[in-house]
Amino acid sequence: MKIGLNGTVMESGEAVISVYDHGFLYGMGLFETFRTYGGQPYLLERHMKRLAEGCETIGIRYKPDLDALRKMIATLLKENGLAEGYIRLTVTAGTGELGLPSGDYEQPTEFMLVKALPPHNESLYSEGKELRLLKTARNTPEGAIRLKSLHYMNNIIAKRELLASDASTTAEGLMLSHEGLLAEGIVSNLFFVQEDTIYTPSTDIGILPGITRQRVIELARGLGYTVREGHYLFEELLASNEVWLTTSIQELVPVTRVTDHHGGSTAVGSGSAGPVLRELLLAYRQDTEEQQR
Repeated sequence: MKIGLNGTVMESGEAVISVYDHGFLYGMGLFETFRTYGGQPYLLERHMKRLAEGCETIGIRYKPDLDALRKMIATLLKENGLAEGYIRLTVTAGTGELGLPSGDYEQPTEFMLVKALPPHNESLYSEGKELRLLKTARNTPEGAIRLKSLHYMNNIIAKRELLASDASTTAEGLMLSHEGLLAEGIVSNLFFVQEDTIYTPSTDIGILPGITRQRVIELARGLGYTVREGHYLFEELLASNEVWLTTSIQELVPVTRVTDHHGGSTAVGSGSAGPVLRELLLAYRQDTEEQQR
């Protein structure tokens, strides 16, 4: 595969990052994942705004060049024979001395990876997936808000717990906060519906302020729905009419079965995608089409 490293396209096997890079030594780095529609990255400006603000927070001097990034995405799609792609852009602190830094990181490392999107299965958006409650709690963020950082051990431990369970192969894992509040999935944000009101855990719990999450909130309010961000319990999720997950790659995916710690499963609503989810998924896909015009 061809990748982009500091603005240069090369074979992945030729790419070299120093063992003294503080992204490797101390996890000092951030990343964004997003996808293309019609070959164009969706919500790129928002992803890069989050990335730039995160870099500023941890002292990495990085300002994304949107034009250069769009060109790199187009080049990598072409070089790898892809019409559409799953994109990951990573910015690390760059090379430094062994030991904690005494100032800002002035020369960060930027690299971009692409791969094919997962096979599209439209039945997923009607039949939905299982959401399995995990014992692994969502850790607290290092700072005031959660950054999409290279510190991903909490998510990986949660994934290992999910894989070791008897959950279905497409299931997502659900993490609670240490206080027992609904937090988020391993790689997704959570929404649920009760009496035509949409609820989602608030970012002060320590969840990632997802780009897709925020766009769905905006679209829902634009359609006249009340959306509440707050602190909720697992029992409230079980009493919901609809539940869905949001990710940049899979959009909005309905949850049709919720499983607790003991393996007990509860069907959500009618056991298939509900009307609110269907309306929002249509609005979201129309939004992605707008950028292609």
